[in-house]
Amino acid sequence: MISQRQYASRRRDLMAMMQSNSIAVIAAAPERIRSKDTYYPYKQSTNLSYLSGFPEPQSVMLLIPGRQQGEVVFFCRDKDPLRETWDGYRQGPEGAVKNFGADDAFPINDIDDILPGLLEGRDRVYYSIGKDAEFDRHLMEWVNGARDIHGSDLTSPGEFVDLDHLVSEMRLIKSAAEIKLMRKAAEISARAHRRAMQTSRPGLYEYQLQAEMEHEFMLSGATGPAYTSIVGGGKNGCVLHYIENSDKLRSGDLVLIDAGCEYQNYAADITRTFPVNGRFSRQQAAIYDIVLASQAAAMEMIAPGLEYHLANEAIVRVITQGLVDLKILKGDVDELIARDAHRDFYMHNSGHWLGMDVHDVGDYKIDNHWRIYEPGMMLTVEPGIYIDPHNMNVDEQWRGIAVRIEDDLLVTANGYENLSAEVPSDRQEIEQLMAS
Repeated sequence: MISQRQYASRRRDLMAMMQSNSIAVIAAAPERIRSKDTYYPYKQSTNLSYLSGFPEPQSVMLLIPGRQQGEVVFFCRDKDPLRETWDGYRQGPEGAVKNFGADDAFPINDIDDILPGLLEGRDRVYYSIGKDAEFDRHLMEWVNGARDIHGSDLTSPGEFVDLDHLVSEMRLIKSAAEIKLMRKAAEISARAHRRAMQTSRPGLYEYQLQAEMEHEFMLSGATGPAYTSIVGGGKNGCVLHYIENSDKLRSGDLVLIDAGCEYQNYAADITRTFPVNGRFSRQQAAIYDIVLASQAAAMEMIAPGLEYHLANEAIVRVITQGLVDLKILKGDVDELIARDAHRDFYMHNSGHWLGMDVHDVGDYKIDNHWRIYEPGMMLTVEPGIYIDPHNMNVDEQWRGIAVRIEDDLLVTANGYENLSAEVPSDRQEIEQLMAS
């Protein structure tokens, strides 16, 4: 669990990066209607979660460095016994002060009257523009209201600064508490993948394996999947973001499962590919071994001081060489790499940052130079080969085979730690687990 002391430290670090005479506005995520008068389960904006842990919609946090009456100001829903009977407990302004580190807190219904006065006289506003059009409009109304308080000649915010850039850089390096939560998310997710392997058999439906995974997530204390689970049997594995999960699993096919849980706001993201019937065919094994070798080569490129792109370059070389060896690609390996011939079979990149968002924040390049790994970064490594079932340029024996292998890695002082190593990726180990 992230402590209130750590949330307070994050806020102080952010305010130290803000220019003088400024204000940061961090809004809650809006609630989303699922159908008519029912809503999707609420998911707080990651920036507000990261800086406060406050879980409720219809809330706004302000950070005002140097404000004598207190630097942390909250607006949130007032206590309302009737609505709490229907919708659940509310912290109210008193709870925001007592439990979430606010110096001042006000009912959200008073924001139109109070916020323009807090904006008055500030030179700049730090804010995440473009995420919520309705809140963007309200913020401009409050800024204009600040200009109108004592006349348009008074100093008022004249500059907007992207808040996301500052918070994203903070979020990129995980604290010890965050790493502990992400280890737990990976542990639960790995157990779910093992369960899916042991459950798999011809005749099940993709959604039944999905149910096994997600039952394990919630049984183990996770809130549920961190993203929509992908369970693609046979040719469905060739669709990178396949989420229908509705087909019957057939003997002789592979099934690709890309799924991870969310645990206390932190995501895991693991992919394994295995035979529905527990035994790899010769063709499946050949493709699988190339992908596994490419992942191993990529992991050798993950350590402090190395550049982010080197892992993908290692994957491309191993995959291209492997496809040439199988005569799926033809030609000189270096020339094939130079013209991106692999893109017909491996069309994404080596992975992504991982954290509170499954595709987490953080730049991959700085001033057009690839980022250097630092201890505390968390990322996925996920090479794949996908051979379109309709690709007539490939021998029929290979068509429709899809393999992706994805693990969650923590960059350490000496290299990396594989948080998802508990779910097997070696072919023989997979077959042994499925046989057991």
